[in-house]
Amino acid sequence: MSLTNESVVVITGAASGIGRALAVRLAREQITGIAISDVNENGLNETARIIQSPNLRVSTHIVNVSDLKQMQNFRDEMMQAHGRITHLINNAGVALFGTIEEVSLEDIEWLMSINFWGTVYGVKLFLPILREQPVAHIVNLSSVFGMIAPPGNAAYSASKFAVRGFTEALRHELKDTSVAVSCVHPGGIATNIARDGKVGEKASDKEKEESVKYHTKLSRTSAEQAAEIILKGIKKRSKRILVGMDAHLIDIVNRLTPENYLPALDLLSGGQMSEMAKKMGK
Repeated sequence: MSLTNESVVVITGAASGIGRALAVRLAREQITGIAISDVNENGLNETARIIQSPNLRVSTHIVNVSDLKQMQNFRDEMMQAHGRITHLINNAGVALFGTIEEVSLEDIEWLMSINFWGTVYGVKLFLPILREQPVAHIVNLSSVFGMIAPPGNAAYSASKFAVRGFTEALRHELKDTSVAVSCVHPGGIATNIARDGKVGEKASDKEKEESVKYHTKLSRTSAEQAAEIILKGIKKRSKRILVGMDAHLIDIVNRLTPENYLPALDLLSGGQMSEMAKKMGK
């Protein structure tokens, strides 16, 4: 069994969205503890309140995953609170709006430091502890934009492709160990990641508004549904976890026509893909 009453799960980015939904869902499992982290203290405390249970040890940690020192402190505090970790879910992530010409180098560095380096820090710091467990699991959140790269999403796609590559190599390296490794590719999920995203240096707020509008329109999977799918993947120790019918569709189309997936997806989405691309990457 991947999850047992001895399991202790770490979740980053747990103040809202998929991270919170995962914490809530995992709290219903017969596990020992959950350590949740985020930069949003109020949201994190609300998650802790929701999952509070007499038989579950919950610890909260205010952490910026892009800061190595904070991540080191997180590891140490988490170990003091729980004594071990069996499951690491690197979920924290941010969005950035603008074409390559509209976003600055600082914008890209900011996004990569959270989406990619936050995942790297989590794995590097917690892996030695996970290796000591009889059964352990690393779950890294990529995206469907870690499979395709629509215009207006160069930085975000770069970070999610990087997470995918890092995770797949890690999985191969750990194949003969007790540590399973999963890469998660969510499609459109009804969370606030787009609404909370950063506008590139030369991009306009109107572009963000249009992008949020289309993200909302195309996001047909709830965070709760996403959490359920991810949990099933964890229990099966799946290597790849596709979240949402759109993720499965994108995966298939990308395999069939890797050079022309946008026109194909546009045809299947009734023109919505090209309209979104027009708004995001004009």
